[in-house]
Amino acid sequence: MHAQPSAMGKTAPAVCKNAQMDGAQTPGRPSADDLLVLLAVGRSGRYTAAADELGINHTTISRRIAALEQALGGRVLTRAGGGWELTELGREALAAAEAVESAVSTLGSTGTRQLEGVVRVSATDGFSAYIAAPAAAHVQRRHPRLAVEIVTATRRASQQRSSLDLEIVVGTPQVRRAEAIRLGDYCLGLYGARDYLAEHGTPSDIGDLARFPLVYFIDSMLQVDDLDMATSFAPAMRESVTSTNVFVHVEATRAAAGLGLLPCFMADRHEDLVRVLPAELTVQLSYWLVARAETLRRPVVAAVVEAIHDRMADQQDVLLGTDAS
Repeated sequence: MHAQPSAMGKTAPAVCKNAQMDGAQTPGRPSADDLLVLLAVGRSGRYTAAADELGINHTTISRRIAALEQALGGRVLTRAGGGWELTELGREALAAAEAVESAVSTLGSTGTRQLEGVVRVSATDGFSAYIAAPAAAHVQRRHPRLAVEIVTATRRASQQRSSLDLEIVVGTPQVRRAEAIRLGDYCLGLYGARDYLAEHGTPSDIGDLARFPLVYFIDSMLQVDDLDMATSFAPAMRESVTSTNVFVHVEATRAAAGLGLLPCFMADRHEDLVRVLPAELTVQLSYWLVARAETLRRPVVAAVVEAIHDRMADQQDVLLGTDAS
């Protein structure tokens, strides 16, 4: 089997489309190509995503899965929500598929193995910019044929696995048929611009915060419970500038819109922002990674996850707002 470019312009193990593959399968002898199709569907949960990855059409995906089920004598996939989940037989077949993929990827390779493929990551704005992006760049420098797509979103973990390989969320996720891995903690603090505090004064205690407006998320659009509860530290502060994007929070606070409840690892980068009541007010939250177990076994995904762990460890003091520098 040779590598061929997919419809998305990426390279993936070829799935043969000739007459030999479309012929009858020997009972009990599944085709290696069919196993690779199962691997793509099992990782993404969708025929369309698998078709994009492999460079074939949706109909061929369906036909190859049917041929594999006929060869194995049972169902390998079952409907779940808006996608597909592996059956017990499918999980057994997936192990064989991973072995096929590993064997194909090492053919003709010498020296350090070069990873190739696409990893799709969903994460919050701040995590995407300061953790995921540097981690992805580190992996890509070592493996130039590996691409990382980062989608920014602040939301709960999806109950149905989509075409995303990794989801990074805030707070302990409640998910089924997926692995949840705790990445580490970060802190929010209350910040004001120097000019704003010079004009309006610095709050003297928690009770004094009632006279200040708050820069934070749009309450009616916030989907994450931990972020929603983060403002319970103080008496009701009237809203000032609100947004679904944390970079807007930072810039609105710098522009003297009020006091911003900001991630320390973002706010501390700006010398014109001053943290107020740091001893009394620190909100500690956690980042979690969610992915299918079979997805985490992909070498390209494992490389990105390892780089994210390394970046989290390297930035621990910055994330917690305790970096002395």
